[in-house]
Amino acid sequence: MKFNHYYLILIALLFTLNSCSEVNYTFKIKTAKKTKGDIKLGEKVTVQLEQISGTKPDSIHFYVNKKRLVLNNNKTTVNTTDFGIGKYRLTALAFVPGKVNKTTSSIEVFPNKKYTVYNYKIVNTYPHDRKSYTQGLEFHNGYLYETTGRKGESWLRKVDITTGEALQQYDLNDTYFGEGMTIFNNQIFWLTWQAKKGFVFDLETFKLIKEFKYDNSLEGWGLTHSESELIKSDGTNKIWFLNPNNQKEKRSIQAYTNKTSLEKLNELEFINGKIYANYWQKPLIAIIDPNTGIVDGVIDLTGLVKEMKKTQKLEDQDDVLNGIAFDAENNRLFVTGKHWAKLFEIELIKQ
Repeated sequence: MKFNHYYLILIALLFTLNSCSEVNYTFKIKTAKKTKGDIKLGEKVTVQLEQISGTKPDSIHFYVNKKRLVLNNNKTTVNTTDFGIGKYRLTALAFVPGKVNKTTSSIEVFPNKKYTVYNYKIVNTYPHDRKSYTQGLEFHNGYLYETTGRKGESWLRKVDITTGEALQQYDLNDTYFGEGMTIFNNQIFWLTWQAKKGFVFDLETFKLIKEFKYDNSLEGWGLTHSESELIKSDGTNKIWFLNPNNQKEKRSIQAYTNKTSLEKLNELEFINGKIYANYWQKPLIAIIDPNTGIVDGVIDLTGLVKEMKKTQKLEDQDDVLNGIAFDAENNRLFVTGKHWAKLFEIELIKQ
């Protein structure tokens, strides 16, 4: 009995010591504006770290993405102009005895202006191969270049735009699901979907030159180029800018209207300094500022899609608007869709 008595006292003492040392530190990040869309570009937002339990920490470090901000009485001000539009991660590191407590949240910054809406007028109609599950489309030196998707149905073609006839073709290995493409410095850059791999071909011969891997982007969707960079979408609201020489991702932007993030950005075309982007399963094309990600315009092609559904029995729900090409020399804009039998030259009409 004596042994058991001392044993119980020892257990109680150890339990008490452990309870005293294991302080429950909890924190919460609070922002002045909580409703989605409230935070506009150019505003300054107050962010506060609220301590819910535990003793005062030795110090606190606060970050927006990887940029550290100074806290004053557990508060800081985020100047949205310093970060631009998009969703940003808030991280607070509270240094407490024996450990570091990490608390996270986020803020989302929206453009402070509304986009312009465009309608369209059909200028010309051209034949388009209904077998083409269109992923990439580009006009180059008088010809249309196109890539398609789905395993076993992914090909690269050089096409006579007036007849729709394929003049040259490369069939991708059946293990890959082809995606967007673009032509830069006499080379064709072609993405795959989920293999995290792209291919580079010689423009004249369609001979495979090399492969390249993706870096931080999740998948391969659309591809275009400016005068100095490849521009890539990955199925999110992000657009990536790549070094054309080594295909390394240099930076990214997030695409936003004044009300929402544009998810599932797909086929891309760079036209007069702006990025034109299909977004998956929507009858719309966004016109995006490549420097900020702000959507300056939206092209509503609902009527074109409805007309295609009337005149052509589309095979499945994925046979949607997808494919943008631009003839810069003659200022001609072309659009089509997956398994569409027509390619349209359209003129934009500002609403």
